[in-house]
Amino acid sequence: MSETSFRDKVLFTPGPLTTSLSVKAAMLRDLGSRDHEFVELVRDTRRRLLALAGTSQDAGFEAIPLQGSGTFAVEAVISSCVPRGRELLVIANGAYGRRMVAIAERHGIRTVAVEADDVAIPTSDSIEAALAAHPGIAMVAAVHSETTTGLVNPIEAWGAIARRHRRLFFVDAMSSFGALPIDLEAAGIDFIVSSANKCIEGVPGFAFAIVRRDALIASEGSARTVSLDLLDQWRGLEANGQFRFTPPTHALLAFHRALLELEQEGGVVARGRRYARNHELLVSGMRELGFEVVLDPAIQGPIITSFFYPDDPRFDFARFYDLLNERGFAIYPGKLSRFDCFRIGTIGRIGDAEVRALVAAIGEAVGELGVTTVAGRGGVPA
Repeated sequence: MSETSFRDKVLFTPGPLTTSLSVKAAMLRDLGSRDHEFVELVRDTRRRLLALAGTSQDAGFEAIPLQGSGTFAVEAVISSCVPRGRELLVIANGAYGRRMVAIAERHGIRTVAVEADDVAIPTSDSIEAALAAHPGIAMVAAVHSETTTGLVNPIEAWGAIARRHRRLFFVDAMSSFGALPIDLEAAGIDFIVSSANKCIEGVPGFAFAIVRRDALIASEGSARTVSLDLLDQWRGLEANGQFRFTPPTHALLAFHRALLELEQEGGVVARGRRYARNHELLVSGMRELGFEVVLDPAIQGPIITSFFYPDDPRFDFARFYDLLNERGFAIYPGKLSRFDCFRIGTIGRIGDAEVRALVAAIGEAVGELGVTTVAGRGGVPA
């Protein structure tokens, strides 16, 4: 599936990720930020993002690109769209949900956190109880695909709760948008964010928010920063098609090409099917080697998968990582504090051949480490 001729490592990460040669090639030109061609490209990119989300401007939504990483877009929504004097409810079962709490608190926004263990889903009852106990909550925020572990949260059910309580609903779909179907209307989503270098298979440089226009306009006066003011960013784009500050021109050229390639592949469903196939091949191969998956399959998504360390004192993750790196593969360390694990992403311009090659390399690396007992739960009881 990968088309690289640069001998790049294959990135089994949740982004940045392996990209096509044509996406890379799209950056091999210079365009001014005020160039008519670039302004038109930004306009078309915004339109295509809305279409990818199954909506349009006529349906009352807007697509707003914003310089910076995905976290910039998360912070833009929180700092711009939670009304002053009101509260934010964050549903958190991973590092990225907890990051939302940290962002809100840094801006002085009162925050209520409904938390669960990183390998569990918060209950609807706990969310209902928090909303009932805190009438000052204006917005409910959640992560869709929580890359701390790879679990996928039930945003449709949570959105229904937010709508029933007449609260705004904000979804961080950083590692799911473009590969997992998301119905904005059915889920009652007012704000959703993602990044250029995730499932759309672009390169790092900017993120974007898709927002319900009336909710965005109602945020007037709430922004707590200048550069992350989402309403001002939208107004600037609408006024003259330009970013308020220097845009990442090359990243946008690559992203536009990546959007076209996503459409050519067959859209969200087709890309999600390829990622699911990657995940299934990975899990099957890793189980044959003896590795155990951290999550219950009922909540596991196809984006990234966590595996327990082997119960063998000879397993050293740093050395394991280096051995894979030497063989041309990059994976991710674990992000859980309760037990030891590592993560492997299955998104990007990869397919069967790359997954099978990675599994073979993992088998070789384990052998080189002298690990004989691969099965294990990182020292944590079942």
